[in-house]
Amino acid sequence: MIETLKSQAKNIRKLTLKSIAEVGIGHVGGSLSIVDLLTILYLGNVMNVDPQNPQMPGRDRLIVSKGHAGPAVYATLATKGFFPVEELSTLNRIGTKLPSHCDMNKTPGIDMTAGSLGQGFSCAVGIAVGSKISKDQATIFTIIGDGESQEGQIWEAAMYASAAKLDNLIAFLDYNHLQIDGRIEQINTLGDIDQKWSSFGWFTQHIKGHDYQAILDAIKKAKAHRGRPSMIVLETVKGKGVSFVEAAGATNHNMPFSKAQYEQACVELDSQGDN
Repeated sequence: MIETLKSQAKNIRKLTLKSIAEVGIGHVGGSLSIVDLLTILYLGNVMNVDPQNPQMPGRDRLIVSKGHAGPAVYATLATKGFFPVEELSTLNRIGTKLPSHCDMNKTPGIDMTAGSLGQGFSCAVGIAVGSKISKDQATIFTIIGDGESQEGQIWEAAMYASAAKLDNLIAFLDYNHLQIDGRIEQINTLGDIDQKWSSFGWFTQHIKGHDYQAILDAIKKAKAHRGRPSMIVLETVKGKGVSFVEAAGATNHNMPFSKAQYEQACVELDSQGDN
């Protein structure tokens, strides 16, 4: 199963980069860093969703609060079958269903609009509350960024989620240590991030964010833990999978990306196998 997922993730990386290359610029780094997680959630049968019925009652939901990672989300949703893969070439075009940041009013499979940092996470908490009230048995997943974690709104929502004992809420921190202006530690350090989340009353795990078995195991533990929400801190690499994107550091947040670079990236990805 894991080898199949790794192969699918490689293809999702290619689709993500191809769509950005069509535009010539885009959020490359923060998209590539969460591809492995997205692949596991949607293609590893972790999430209860139906591409033929995106509004299925009781479905699990994913709110990508770091909404600029839309290109990776779209590539994953297309691979899952929510819309034709060919539509990925319309990323950021006039009239597209695939805007730069995720928009629930435009894209099948997007459960909450995001863009203003911190907003999506608060919405995820609210959706988890609604799920508890309706008793629909859904699991609400959300992904936040480490730069985003400097927003006060994140911690207000975290405090309430703990108080409300939202054990149907599983959050992931894309901890790649980079934000748009540089390294997190040099701009506004998050300190002991595990201790922070634990002190807010969350069941906290810290794992390698590109280790498939570690991600699967952490999700299983989070689902089994009752009485409080879960945070899974993922140690990731911004631009994961493409050496020249990784090497760009913070400048890969929103970087020019040509079709020639896409071809170069594909050659590199293919040379890596599925390991």
